[in-house]
Amino acid sequence: MTILNLPDPIAAYFAADQQHPELLARCFTAQASVKDEGHTHVGREAIQAWKTGASRKYSYTTQPCAHSHDDGVHKVRSQVAGNFPGSPVNLEYRFRLERGLIASLEIGA
Repeated sequence: MTILNLPDPIAAYFAADQQHPELLARCFTAQASVKDEGHTHVGREAIQAWKTGASRKYSYTTQPCAHSHDDGVHKVRSQVAGNFPGSPVNLEYRFRLERGLIASLEIGA
């Protein structure tokens, strides 16, 4: 298992992930955005609702395995496995941080 030294808000995001949508939402700025599966969710309330919905729909685990930082973007490659079509998949999470919180997140292949 690879141990990554992730910035605090990103580590907190992955720690809270599926089990604690309310804690996950606190990792974001008030006006943050998340882009996932063709939809954009803006603000902590919308981000919490997005994560709550995903957690109800699927049971999954997320294992970050690589991290890079370039031009203000933290890229985290993660294996996501669960009860969804095509599992497991490797996804890239592109985080932008602002004042110690996540300002934006884009999730894609």
